[in-house]
Amino acid sequence: MLEKRHMCIDEWIRHPQVKMITSHINQELKNRRMYKPVVCNEFSKSCTVLSNVDKYEFDSHPEAVKQLPEMIKNKVQRISGVDRAADDCVHNFTKKRNIGIVFSGGPAPGGHNVIAGIFDAAKKANPETKILGFLNGPDGIIENEVIELTKDMVDAYRNLGGFTMIKTGRTKIDTEKKLSMAKETCLELELDALVVIGGDDSNTNAVFLAQEMVDDQIQVIGVPKTIDGDIQISDKNGNVLCAVSFGFHTAARAFAREISNLCTDSSSDVKYWHVCKVMGRVASHLALEVALQTHANITLIGEDLADYVDFKRIEEAEKKGGIDYTAYGMTLRHLSRVICDGILKRAAVGKNFGVIVIPEGVLEFINEIQTFIIKLSTIISGYNTTHDRDFHSAFSLLEDKLDYLRKLARRPEDDSGVSIWSMRDDDLFNDIPEFFQEGLLTERDSHGNFQFSQVETDKIIMGLVDDYLNILKEQGIYRIGIQRAYFEKALTSENMDHDTLGPALFQNYADGAYLLFKKSIISLKTLKMALVKSGFLRKGDNIPESVEKIFQKSVPKFKTQGHFFGYDGRGNDPTEFDCNYTYNLGLTTFSLIANGATGQMAAIKNLEMDTAHWEPLGIPIAPLMHLEERKGRLALVLEKSLVDVNSTAFLIVKELRDKWLAAVPGEDNYRRPGPIYLNKIAKEDKPITLILNGALKDLSGKRTLVD
Repeated sequence: MLEKRHMCIDEWIRHPQVKMITSHINQELKNRRMYKPVVCNEFSKSCTVLSNVDKYEFDSHPEAVKQLPEMIKNKVQRISGVDRAADDCVHNFTKKRNIGIVFSGGPAPGGHNVIAGIFDAAKKANPETKILGFLNGPDGIIENEVIELTKDMVDAYRNLGGFTMIKTGRTKIDTEKKLSMAKETCLELELDALVVIGGDDSNTNAVFLAQEMVDDQIQVIGVPKTIDGDIQISDKNGNVLCAVSFGFHTAARAFAREISNLCTDSSSDVKYWHVCKVMGRVASHLALEVALQTHANITLIGEDLADYVDFKRIEEAEKKGGIDYTAYGMTLRHLSRVICDGILKRAAVGKNFGVIVIPEGVLEFINEIQTFIIKLSTIISGYNTTHDRDFHSAFSLLEDKLDYLRKLARRPEDDSGVSIWSMRDDDLFNDIPEFFQEGLLTERDSHGNFQFSQVETDKIIMGLVDDYLNILKEQGIYRIGIQRAYFEKALTSENMDHDTLGPALFQNYADGAYLLFKKSIISLKTLKMALVKSGFLRKGDNIPESVEKIFQKSVPKFKTQGHFFGYDGRGNDPTEFDCNYTYNLGLTTFSLIANGATGQMAAIKNLEMDTAHWEPLGIPIAPLMHLEERKGRLALVLEKSLVDVNSTAFLIVKELRDKWLAAVPGEDNYRRPGPIYLNKIAKEDKPITLILNGALKDLSGKRTLVD
């Protein structure tokens, strides 16, 4: 019997319909692969040429001038399509090449389309051109692990998310030895050009590789990738050249879709606050975009917190003839109070639920935390240098590390009269939760930065929120508002006069749509005392069942559900915007290579506008570099872009905060961004922050949303 059943199952497995249903190649995948990205007008011509654009200027760092003498000379280059060009231009454009491509850093939706754009343009110019993919990121360059990409391989990944085709890695080509090994590989493979698809550090590596191999006539082009959205490039006069890195829109939409679902859940089950931590270690671009996509009740923007000034504390200090330096910058405790205030306001109108969005790196903008990070990094770096051994190896346990800090705090001040770790620091540090102490004392990442991703940011903040809400509950301040109609109906059902009892129980009975118990009524005991005092009950009487039920409804239970949004979004299939954007970045990259550029970053200008107005550019990387501390020393790196608190997008979000908090009777203001589709009528075609900052940046009427 069992044997017959197995035979039957084998027949089912071989059945064409079962094979089709269970195949990993479904119709959605086929549709994605078949999608043809829209291209810039410049790429509809037979070839392209480059021209320097002198109007874009940069303030180059002296160290960049010193270390990148050839690359620092580069200008912004505009790519123009032509049907007819000089013979030598056509010859250079169409000659056979060997082009290497590497993914570097975390995945971002659209990377495969960058490869597809390069592949299509290169093969169209000369079918004999070879496109080589380095495997597993920069390690593939160093170790010469490479494969030739074929049309079938590229076609299989068109418009799909991830970096699956050739994989990625986080190795940095940042030493003389690694640069030498990478150069040796490129020479051995007879590469004409190398394309580095990555974030700020990867593009930093790209320009140093370009400088290293300029005499070997091996070109290096960078492509801006990061879901964090922190590669945004303008010249010194504020002209936007690269408004957003690829992958940002898709990740934000993927996060927004899931957070929108939590908004729906929250307003359905009406008992949870969903706390959503989204990726963004340095900048809060993703949180800002998610706020616009979902209208979550509370969204924290780290850059806004960093600019916070407590004017009340400043005034109090001035009255005493002093200066309160702690009034500048948001403290962790004050941040928890800000969140509590929103929770209280919603609870007062019967909404003891909601959604909070927190950027992953929000703690980096908290004054006291930043101070701890700087001091601890200095202490650890100093220990490593002085003792010629690793701090974390020497003190493997948290208690050992804390003991070292305690001893440090008791040491006398140095000659300058300053102690890097004081008794006050030690006391404040001991006040924070143990798991956060451990987080602050973890090893730094490969860049020497504090690893915020390993710290439960939401747990730290919401722990303080929970503690303070409990205090407010005991003080009768944190209460759930009772709908007046419900109160009146409940009392009428038991033949009680609500207008007689109401003023004795509620602080706002005269005019409140949602009624709040008086602050003194915090328990059944105090409730009974209020009823007796008002003459509604005698001492021996029991509290009426309906009144007790109403009181219990007013007592809040603060329940949270934590969520982290990161890896899921960066692995999402790209939006139509990212499909088009990345394919054009690929075409731009080949145009830069074909016209002899090196040390440039491929970019598209005017992304907020229709594709017909997009302008492909090559942006010089070297002038964008600045000095930043990495592993205890200063190094040249591409500067990350933070949220501009004076930008149109942020100012609009700031203005709409109260509306989205929805601390008023009635429905919430949640927005439903919907699924990610290609070629659908109802589509989210661009990041909202991009539209607001670009299309609305000139409110005088020169540029509008419909351009």
